[in-house]
Amino acid sequence: MKTTFLSFLFLGISCGAFAQSDLQSELKAKQVTLPNGWKLSPHGSSIALGDLPLHVAVSPNQKYLLVTNNGQSVQSLQLIDAATQQVLDSKKLAKSWYGLKVAADNKTVYASGGNDNCILVFEIVAGKLVEKDKIALTTDKKAVISPAGIELDDARGLLYVVTKENNSLYVVDAKTKSVLSVHALPAEAFTCLLNKKKDVLYISVWGARQVLPFQTGTKQFLPAIAVGDHPNELLLTKNGATLYVANGNDNSVSVVDTRSGKEVEVLNAALVPNALEGSSTNGLALSANEERLYISNADNNCLAVFEVEKPGQSKSLGFIPVGWYPTSIQVVKGKLFVANGKGFSSFANPNGPNPIEKKQTVTYQKSDNNPNVRSEYIGGLMKGTMSAFNEPSEKELAILSAAVYQNTPYTKERELNALGEKGNPIPMKVGDASPIKYVYYILKENRTYDQVLSDVAGGNGDTTLLLFGEKYTPNQHKLVKDFVLLDNFYVDGEVSSDGHNWSTSAHATDYLEKTWPTSYGGRGGQYDGEGNRAIANPKNGFIWDYCKRAGVSYRTYGEFADNFKPNIPVIADHFCPDFASFDQNVMDTTRFHAWKRDFDRLLALNQVPRFNSMHFPNDHTEGQRLGKKTPFAYVADNDYAIGLFIEHLSKSPIWKETAVFIVEDDAQNGPDHVDAHRTTAYLAGGFVKRGFVDHTPYSTSSMLRTMELILGLPPMSQYDAAATPMFRSFTATPNETPFIHELPRTNLFELNVKNTPSAQKSAKFDFKKEDSIPDLEFSEVIWKAVKGEDSVMPAPRRAAILATTDID
Repeated sequence: MKTTFLSFLFLGISCGAFAQSDLQSELKAKQVTLPNGWKLSPHGSSIALGDLPLHVAVSPNQKYLLVTNNGQSVQSLQLIDAATQQVLDSKKLAKSWYGLKVAADNKTVYASGGNDNCILVFEIVAGKLVEKDKIALTTDKKAVISPAGIELDDARGLLYVVTKENNSLYVVDAKTKSVLSVHALPAEAFTCLLNKKKDVLYISVWGARQVLPFQTGTKQFLPAIAVGDHPNELLLTKNGATLYVANGNDNSVSVVDTRSGKEVEVLNAALVPNALEGSSTNGLALSANEERLYISNADNNCLAVFEVEKPGQSKSLGFIPVGWYPTSIQVVKGKLFVANGKGFSSFANPNGPNPIEKKQTVTYQKSDNNPNVRSEYIGGLMKGTMSAFNEPSEKELAILSAAVYQNTPYTKERELNALGEKGNPIPMKVGDASPIKYVYYILKENRTYDQVLSDVAGGNGDTTLLLFGEKYTPNQHKLVKDFVLLDNFYVDGEVSSDGHNWSTSAHATDYLEKTWPTSYGGRGGQYDGEGNRAIANPKNGFIWDYCKRAGVSYRTYGEFADNFKPNIPVIADHFCPDFASFDQNVMDTTRFHAWKRDFDRLLALNQVPRFNSMHFPNDHTEGQRLGKKTPFAYVADNDYAIGLFIEHLSKSPIWKETAVFIVEDDAQNGPDHVDAHRTTAYLAGGFVKRGFVDHTPYSTSSMLRTMELILGLPPMSQYDAAATPMFRSFTATPNETPFIHELPRTNLFELNVKNTPSAQKSAKFDFKKEDSIPDLEFSEVIWKAVKGEDSVMPAPRRAAILATTDID
């Protein structure tokens, strides 16, 4: 097997003659910086899509593009004229997911019905989508199937459907709608593709490192083909001799010889050789002459381009900048169409989510069934787009490639040597010594900066959006005044499901990014983050795995330890059995006392671990649920626990050598005038600056990178490797003055007693797990609890995030 790494020779192509070209001007004008510090300069024109487009299909006559939008808010199917690039029709779908196929008649469309366990059948009639039928994969209403990829054998009238919940292949008679056979798969499947030359159906087994061939005639599986981690998208050459497989967790594409059933070449699609996890390779398309392969790198916001005319001897040609999180590519008559799952920018969220029943004010396309209305819940804020542009020439690729590198802060040099300053307690190189020995990392639940700290002088806050100010959070206010105020801090995750994974591994896998919106939209599915499902976990593990490999002692308190037992093996003997996980019947002050007992015991034995993760979740609240604590009581309890924790630690003998990092796992529940990802973050410790305001743009990955450098751990992904460590908030001169907690200024046991409409909504919510509720409504409930039941939220505004102009 030959492995082809990216060549950087194309950067040597002189761009001097094109320095002032229209292309460079276009890229420069479009460049914006995302909350995570990465930039976008999307090439080409654009078409507005719906919420999280996952799949673009093309009719055989190349007249139509079909797009399935599978996000948290409105799910839909869109019909687009490929020639005019106009959206002809949009149909709202109750439940849907990735699967999409257009029949040879150019009018019959099959789409996955998601957790309704069915295939939806549409017809294209006079430029409109007409719903014609529904094919049920089971009559068992309790079954959990969730069809994913769909393939059609037009000649035989057979549909092939693979699933990601019951891990099966279904063979269906498309005419009679009857299921002919069901075949078990070894793990979750993503898609399937028929090689008509060989009567073989190839299945990408998402939850395993394999493609499984299925002989359609004999209905038997052939030997599995070993590929990379998280195989997802599949693509065949016209002669069926070569199969391309995108590997989401390996930043790569496997090139498979279908005659031998072997991987003959691996294309490294990342921007540098031996890159860390984080490109999320997930889309494939060939040029008409099949000489070029286009590969989407979802988390690098770009396409990689390879010359593949001679399999086994492929070579890199460069990169193309597109939108945020590209998911699917098609080439139609020399033009590329790229679905960008998160669009072109992040957004401000000044009014939190709008109520479902209220009229939305921002639209992208006019349609009776418009899926492009932007809700104010973060799961529905980032509408997808489609980039459209002609296949670039080699000279254009040189300019486009340079733009991609300028957009990307990750380099191998940054991986090895972080930003910093000489003499600072935060080392700049992995393994260098730090005077800080102990790290405490506390994760909280779902608050934005403006909700809590907008009333702090010196920070960038909008007090009209303040919900839980100093009256309810005196200890957190004291922390930012005594230590450091961070008013430019952004979470990397969107919600708790991916937020906890981002917070502990600096990445969320392609599986998690593509599936959490379904469950959060109330369309079925499970909470797969926090180690609850193996396929959602990062390939190389979480921060505890890195501690274990480096010989760094560690312990967790509630984080990834649900119901007093570990969610993942690495923490099996490294968790506090008395510390409750997410259970809002348990006060955070109770959690504090459980930690205090454990800490005092370990301190007496001189066995305090170097890395300690904790979960104080009660700022999540239970809304206005009658008989339960008010949001004010929950937030105040959370604040009091934080104050007690910092004081106890600050009076211990290890305080001088300790650094405390506190952050929300995500910010999706509340309003913010800058961006829906901006959140509260806190620092404390002997070497943390006092009375300092730090306006540096930081992210969850910045916090992780800082802790890694203290502990001597390497970065876990491209994101913490590229992130700016928080060295500006630290000083080489320690201050051991202890922190003195503030007593609560509100009743920690105050109950909801008013039977308001919001209380009635709250009664229907499920608070057994973080975010296992309809967050769009829940966020409205919290707003009304503070601002009044009849309060009207201000009109939404879009944030211009750090516009930059450094494309030369």
